[in-house]
Amino acid sequence: MHEPLDITTIIFALLAVFVVWKLRSVLGARTGNEKQRDRPFGPRAEETARQSLPGGNVIRLPGAPLADGSAAAPPKPDVDRWKDLVEPDSRALPGLEAIAAAEAGFDARAFLAGAKSAYEMIVTAFAKGDRATLRRLLADDVYESFTHAISDREGRGERVEMTFVSLEKVTIDDAQAKGPQAHITVRFLSKLITATYNKEGAVIDGNAERVVDMTDIWTFAREIGSRDPNWRLVATETGH
Repeated sequence: MHEPLDITTIIFALLAVFVVWKLRSVLGARTGNEKQRDRPFGPRAEETARQSLPGGNVIRLPGAPLADGSAAAPPKPDVDRWKDLVEPDSRALPGLEAIAAAEAGFDARAFLAGAKSAYEMIVTAFAKGDRATLRRLLADDVYESFTHAISDREGRGERVEMTFVSLEKVTIDDAQAKGPQAHITVRFLSKLITATYNKEGAVIDGNAERVVDMTDIWTFAREIGSRDPNWRLVATETGH
């Protein structure tokens, strides 16, 4: 025979039903369509959705690792774009592409034309000891090196006579976008007549009547995006 319900038990049961009903009316029931609250340290909803897509809605950078861990192949340089400026399969091709991508107005042919003029001006200015011209065309450390050589020559009472005959061939050897700067290395094959005289007027180097072939490898630099269009010589090397 069932025992009669205690009045206290009935009261607590009614209170429990009331509390459940009140919470449901305030919080509402979950339907599965509620907007998720932001999780400040977790992925955003759009990131989660993107991660669920095959491959993700992400633009991969050249050389970035693929999903399987292998490196993506960099885009193939447009060889025709740089035709007649570089040798076939030149290491300069990726650098030229990078510089052109960083600065829309970059014109490699205009650069090379300017480099030819700068080469003749620098070689001639060095022979004459024209520091003012060198100052405009050289980076600080290269200028110091050139003027030091001129001062030593003047201190010994020597002078140089040089005739620029021709530029036989000019090609871009290398190109790099180094942070905010573009660096382009150019190989110059030229013909010169040069002779160095001592203070007595005797030739001590070169030949005033003979044309010599010269190979110089010079690197020019310029800040990408600068309003100053001028490139300055930052390194020199004699080719073999």
